[in-house]
Amino acid sequence: VQLQASGGGLVQAGGSLRLSCAASGRTLSSYALGWLRQAPGKEREFVATISRSYGVTVYADSVKGRFTISRDNAKNTVYLQMNSLKPEDTAVYYCAAKRTIMTDTTPDISTFGSWGQGTLVTVSS
Repeated sequence: VQLQASGGGLVQAGGSLRLSCAASGRTLSSYALGWLRQAPGKEREFVATISRSYGVTVYADSVKGRFTISRDNAKNTVYLQMNSLKPEDTAVYYCAAKRTIMTDTTPDISTFGSWGQGTLVTVSS
């Protein structure tokens, strides 16, 4: 599956952005989906994931209560709604996918086999 993230940009602290990730090549209904990010000078880290079925979600502690991951299988798209953004959220955000069982929400970067190009989110203070 090919993934393409979009929606990044420059926003002030406290603002909101909505990232989108469109898939092509295969239907996303067979995949658990996730968002990962990499800040300048830091390792890539897990942000959020949503299961193949039942909409089960898991978030990193740093974004819990502020970010929401969702999926629209009919549009073959996954979203990340980001509210109350902080300067420390500045990073390149990547969407990712993995073929797995219906309820898998393992927050392990290494389990995601397909990655899209990232989109840059910059939060100014």
